[in-house]
Amino acid sequence: MSFESNQVQLNSPALETRDIAISVSNLAKCYHMYAQPRDRVRQALSDLFGGKKEQLYTEFWSLKDVSFDVKKGETLGVIGRNGAGKSTLLQMLCGTLTPTSGSIKSYGRVAALLELGAGFNQDFSGRENIYMNAAVLGLTDQEIANRIDEIISFADIGLFIDQPVKTYSSGMFVRLAFSIATSVDPDILIIDEALSVGDGAFSRKSFDRIMKMRDSGKTILFCSHSLYQVEAICDRVIWLESGKIQEIGDPAKCIVAYNAMLSRSSNISSDIDDRLDHLTITKAPAGVAYIKSVVVTSDGMPSKELRVFSRKSFVQIQLDFIADVNLKPPSVAVVITDVDGREIASSGTSNDGLILEISSSGVGSAILSFEKFPLLKGVYWVNVLLMCERGIHIYEPAEKVAKLIVEQSDLEVGVVSLPHLWTDGGRLL
Repeated sequence: MSFESNQVQLNSPALETRDIAISVSNLAKCYHMYAQPRDRVRQALSDLFGGKKEQLYTEFWSLKDVSFDVKKGETLGVIGRNGAGKSTLLQMLCGTLTPTSGSIKSYGRVAALLELGAGFNQDFSGRENIYMNAAVLGLTDQEIANRIDEIISFADIGLFIDQPVKTYSSGMFVRLAFSIATSVDPDILIIDEALSVGDGAFSRKSFDRIMKMRDSGKTILFCSHSLYQVEAICDRVIWLESGKIQEIGDPAKCIVAYNAMLSRSSNISSDIDDRLDHLTITKAPAGVAYIKSVVVTSDGMPSKELRVFSRKSFVQIQLDFIADVNLKPPSVAVVITDVDGREIASSGTSNDGLILEISSSGVGSAILSFEKFPLLKGVYWVNVLLMCERGIHIYEPAEKVAKLIVEQSDLEVGVVSLPHLWTDGGRLL
């Protein structure tokens, strides 16, 4: 078995016209699983001294025969269930894990947002860790000196920058690590799970920095369980299942296929998620927005469990929120799912081009109305999302805020009643 990994700088004349940022060919990773620790020693001795070969392990292939290319400036999403091989793939792409076989070729400087701060020396100060980590990421001493003030300013940890990082809070620790990782001006950015990190204002600030890098043409690999964010920002998606590529291509098509697989194997709880605990807030902290309340009504009657008559009832969903007045007005989305968690329909103010108004104190609301609710008989859940103005960064979700029990008197089948007209060949019926 062989492995090849080449880091090629973009200033090579032969590569200036290349359109590929990352090329992966027949990549595989195999782990040896031992029943007990002493078998590992016995196996090592057997391999070292020869003689009768023993195999005291079973093979587990975390990845097998994975091949794909990523174009320069492309944002590629990676989705899959826990254990599908997503993190293994990203770790091999950024060089922290050695493949068993296959090749990886990347063209340009790579930065990774995987385990932020994993390379920090706890006894070093924040400033010393900046120099050490930035050097590992490929910056020269002069480049670090030119950028250190901006790194410190973005991390926003004040005088603690010259204290040992072991004295930092978890928030300070992750802010400094994120600031370093994204300040090296990478050609390729690899993100595992979190599109933004930290709390409050820094969460929004980190999201904005990543989106700015994407919009400027950086190549991004983005792994996340947030399928909405994957579809919103990615040009293509890879779906991994049991270490193999199940599907690759258009984000919407891959996500539909992935959700269909999940729905066949899921056992989703129908308990109402009651996380709206911000009712007493009168001013939102910097960089955030909160849901104040969600009220769902059917024919004017509010409830957590509503009786709805298909194509007759007037259904209304009102979300009240409070946001930092220095932010652009947030957007709101409503997603209706069935009892198995499948997404049936959605509507978003950002997608519809509506800009919400907020008061001078940051208070606002959004009301979504269905004059004649179009879904056919069944049980559905209402879920709402309070998001940034672009409809990508999620400030706060509220899942299963109301159950809709839809009834009908006719025999029409399916999920939704589509607007339609009948004719008999020339006469409108």
